[in-house]
Amino acid sequence: MRAKLIWKENLQFTAEADGHPVMMDARPPVGQGKGQTPKQLLLAALCGCTAMDVVALMRKQRQEVKRFAITAEATISEGVHPAVFTAIDIAFRIEGTVDPALAAEAARLSQTRFCAISAMLSRAVPIRYEVFVNGASVGRGEAQFAPGP
Repeated sequence: MRAKLIWKENLQFTAEADGHPVMMDARPPVGQGKGQTPKQLLLAALCGCTAMDVVALMRKQRQEVKRFAITAEATISEGVHPAVFTAIDIAFRIEGTVDPALAAEAARLSQTRFCAISAMLSRAVPIRYEVFVNGASVGRGEAQFAPGP
């Protein structure tokens, strides 16, 4: 795996991996806020990784997912430098003709076996999750991966 970063101007950068660019910038007043910050991209990467797991597992179970969204909120340390994530809360929101138990199990599998981003981050910060199907909470847990390399 390889990525590169190209400086544009001020604190704006374009990150590129396999020809796919992503704009980064710092928030004002340091930057101009024309792109996501690195911490926002890290949180978005977590959402993308676990979303791909859950949607793939739901498809494998032939669930009719009409809408799928994830929100993630990170608590950030205050008054210290560098400011780091101290906790992450994820909410999976699934709508459709979906078995709630299968949705909860898909999220659990993602957060205990499949999501590489969660596996890496959970070594440094607790990641809690909750699963909602058609607006009702159907499961919750915490990312827990077996010790690895």
